[in-house]
Amino acid sequence: ELRTESGHTANHVCDILNWGRGKVGRFEANQWKRPEMSDIRDLLRIYGVDATTAEELEELAIRARARPWWRDYTEIFENEFPGFENDADRIQVCMPLVVPGLLQTQDYAEAFMRAGPRPPAWRRKAMETRQRRQEILDRNNGKAPRLVAVITEASLMYHWGSRQERREQIEHLIEMSHRPNVELRIQRFADGPSPGVSSSINIFDLPGDEPLVFTETDTAIQEVSRPEEVSLYVQAFGRIRDSAQEPAATVLYLEHLAQQLE
Repeated sequence: ELRTESGHTANHVCDILNWGRGKVGRFEANQWKRPEMSDIRDLLRIYGVDATTAEELEELAIRARARPWWRDYTEIFENEFPGFENDADRIQVCMPLVVPGLLQTQDYAEAFMRAGPRPPAWRRKAMETRQRRQEILDRNNGKAPRLVAVITEASLMYHWGSRQERREQIEHLIEMSHRPNVELRIQRFADGPSPGVSSSINIFDLPGDEPLVFTETDTAIQEVSRPEEVSLYVQAFGRIRDSAQEPAATVLYLEHLAQQLE
């Protein structure tokens, strides 16, 4: 209502504040669980709200905010990545070299974190967040998001840990693939190079909003804010998904890999 009275569109406000498209829409649809007070003050300023009303609204916002778990892990997350993941109806993910975090066993996650440059204290915190993130797939009453994940044969063929630990990761993927909200596809070496991007991508679909895209590197998780780039990543994921094995064939291939580790 305040935005309408000010004569701004949601996207115009995002452009003025240099925010990603869709952020204002998520505020207005009550899909942002804990907006920053600085964001609220910026909106009130853009909308030209008088001081008395602004003070009242800020007080309401302070009382309404609930602290989500990821706010205790600012050294792990520098943005709202876990919040979007938490709120998404559908999550599409592809990581060329590792199993996506939502599908990793504890042994797999620990092994790959040890191989990285981060100190032990950071790795312990990161393991805690990995487990908290995976809880969204265990929601009942139809509230679990749909997960569409493309994994690569490369992510499963590294020699890490014991044969049993490697087999348990593959068996975990097979188990997860049987869930009605999980679509798992594998890209084998025999399928040739990926027709999409080579970076790790996460695409979050939220109700009534445009997709959000985040890329992952060894040191950061970054939101893709330019609409044209978001569209390119979404299209690339579609090509990757279509070129990978169908879910049923993926399970058969994973069972084959698991048998080799017995």
